[in-house]
Amino acid sequence: MKTTLDIPSDLLSEAMRLAGAKTKRAAVLAALDDFSKRGRMREMAMRLGNSETFMTAVDLETLRLQEKPE
Repeated sequence: MKTTLDIPSDLLSEAMRLAGAKTKRAAVLAALDDFSKRGRMREMAMRLGNSETFMTAVDLETLRLQEKPE
């Protein structure tokens, strides 16, 4: 689908740099893909809710140290 957009050049340049994109189209597609992924993750987090069973960073480190082969 062809669409015409007026995107500020500094914003587009930054998006191209951050995405490692060589073209404007690639930068826009990367940004849209990232936006969609983040939206899906946000929706999933809302559906799943909070849990008291998640491990903290300290819990994970303790577990790693216990499982570390000597």
